[in-house]
Amino acid sequence: MARWAIAIHGGAGVDPNLPEKSQEEAKRVLARCLQAGVDLLRSGAPAVDVVEAVVRELETDPFFNSGRGSALTRRGTVEMEASIMDGRGRRCGAVSGVSTVKNPVSLARRVMDKSPHSYLAFEGAEEFAREQGLETVDNNYFITEDNIGMLKLAKEAGTILFDYRIPLPGADSCSLQAGADSNHNRNGMVMNGLPISIYAPETVGCAVVDSNGFCAAATSTGGLMNKMTGRIGDSPLIGSGTYACDACAVSCTGEGEAIIRCTLARDVAAVMEYKGLPLQEAVDYCVKERLDEGFAGLIAVSKTGEVAYGFNCTGMFRGCATEDGFMEVGIWE
Repeated sequence: MARWAIAIHGGAGVDPNLPEKSQEEAKRVLARCLQAGVDLLRSGAPAVDVVEAVVRELETDPFFNSGRGSALTRRGTVEMEASIMDGRGRRCGAVSGVSTVKNPVSLARRVMDKSPHSYLAFEGAEEFAREQGLETVDNNYFITEDNIGMLKLAKEAGTILFDYRIPLPGADSCSLQAGADSNHNRNGMVMNGLPISIYAPETVGCAVVDSNGFCAAATSTGGLMNKMTGRIGDSPLIGSGTYACDACAVSCTGEGEAIIRCTLARDVAAVMEYKGLPLQEAVDYCVKERLDEGFAGLIAVSKTGEVAYGFNCTGMFRGCATEDGFMEVGIWE
């Protein structure tokens, strides 16, 4: 029998000045969702069921950027995307532009299991959800007051609020990127032209290997704050934001355009297969060598029960657990 293992994330790139209260809330959400996955694995649930269930839990909690609590488009609406992949036969399902489906990851699962396709988007995805009897809600259900405020700030700065926050090299208390407000930023930190104090929630994901050695992964997000309507990121793209095969399962988070360019999730599996690297070395190689100037992070599990993560920005909300009793929830290095 193989050893089961699970890893989850709530996004890579964290404001180093994030209030302690918010840090503790993030850890509580991660710990609760991680424990839900552990309980399922202990009961013998298959990996693909576990990743769907855990990501559903993360989508339902408004703390992170998926489901309720998703980032808003420039129109002030929510357009969500998600994907799921079963390493057995590399089956997959993905959706984009979802605006009424309460749990996009479950719609992605239905696309995988109940349709002849791998990817549905916008009205086609919504219609399929109705045909499948999935729970739908008004778009206002997904919108939180915090995100309405962040959208206003992003619009005022004339920029997009990305999924990551990093200090600029050489930034000081008088430096802001072009296009930002002219007011000084007290901590000298900016993110895509916005003061670092503007905190945005992040993408969520889960990677699992079950006791039979089968791997699966799922990722879900609301995308970027103030994004163009119709923008599609890495989360629903198989091989970029999500990937699972016989060797491993991977879920990514961060700068979607950079993750897409380097097919980050698939690259982890590829260097394991073609270079013979163990899981953590494969993760480290891809994060350090394949992201070019992008910023991102990822979680991964291997078929032998290893867990790994990596990121090249300030922190990543994450948690992991293994069959031998190891369990961890963290944010920083």
